[in-house]
Amino acid sequence: MDGRNAGPGLLRILGRPCLRGIDAVGGMTLFMLEGLRQIFASAKVFPRTLQQIYVIGYKSLSVILLIGIFCGMVLGLQGYYTLVQFGSVGMLGSAVSLSLIRELGPVLTAIMLTGRAGSSIAAEVGVMRITDQIDALDVMDINSMGYLVSPRILAALLSFPLLTAIFDVTGIIGGYLTGVLMLGINEGAYFYRIASSVTMTDVTGGFIKAVVFGLLVATVCCHQGYYTHRRRDSVGPEAVGNATTSAVVISCVLILAADYVLTSFLL
Repeated sequence: MDGRNAGPGLLRILGRPCLRGIDAVGGMTLFMLEGLRQIFASAKVFPRTLQQIYVIGYKSLSVILLIGIFCGMVLGLQGYYTLVQFGSVGMLGSAVSLSLIRELGPVLTAIMLTGRAGSSIAAEVGVMRITDQIDALDVMDINSMGYLVSPRILAALLSFPLLTAIFDVTGIIGGYLTGVLMLGINEGAYFYRIASSVTMTDVTGGFIKAVVFGLLVATVCCHQGYYTHRRRDSVGPEAVGNATTSAVVISCVLILAADYVLTSFLL
């Protein structure tokens, strides 16, 4: 009797979280599609998008510059002591630029923006939910998705590629500071290798990743904040904190997973 009941019991234990996961992915996908649809549904989205570009993009600029310069300096240092073993220090420009443009630039920019702007988005929308401000928008016949979510998604789609480009350029400058000014690599060789090795395909691939990461981060953070009141683990202010934490963790995991998938197709 116990043996006959073990099979269904195990399926029930495994099936419940799987169904919850499928439901969460489906709900988030529909949420994203509705947010994208609302971008084109109203002209009032664009003024609020400018405000969100300021919040997501401009206010994150100093962090991106700081991380970019140090990331490039570390790449220059590590790359130099690796390449010198093979007598190929002249390839340092290629190593630094390709590492940044293909992988580190889009990924680190997205992760930093998740911590800096994504957490703010989740907390802000979550507070609006628990204080009934979103319900008030619906009562006033203002589409809350178009008013709150769509501007943030559009701002992320525009800000992430721009900040990624800034990160890449800053990182290359950081590699120059370490490789050329500190370690004495020929300046002409450094920039020649960058110009000869980086192709438009590399740049386009990095921008594609940045756009996808921006869409994922904005969707996840808005979704976690928008449905804060439906959380099973907490209510009120505690739910906002948990929603913010979940938004950052889920976004970072999705960034790395999407990076693997995109790299597989772009290589």
